[in-house]
Amino acid sequence: MSGQYEVLSPWAEADPVPPKGISPRLTDLAGKKIGLFANGKRASRPILTVVEKKLRQRYPTAEISWYMSRLSEAADIELVGKVASFEEWIKGVDAVILAVGD
Repeated sequence: MSGQYEVLSPWAEADPVPPKGISPRLTDLAGKKIGLFANGKRASRPILTVVEKKLRQRYPTAEISWYMSRLSEAADIELVGKVASFEEWIKGVDAVILAVGD
């Protein structure tokens, strides 16, 4: 052995994802399509059920749709091949409320 070490970098060569700005906030929820995203954690549905009730009371003209995921992480949608159904749902809403049911 020569007594020399090769130093390796743990960083991979990758194209960075270009940053995107935050979507502008809605000024009012009346008449808007609001999506409720329930992840796979057990309290997410009860939390969003209460949120839905409050939204319907406050904004009776708002349309509400749910996306139920059996996964605890939104990013896992890619892993189980649900990207198309998620993207179809997301295109049909003006705002999303996500509950983390821990």
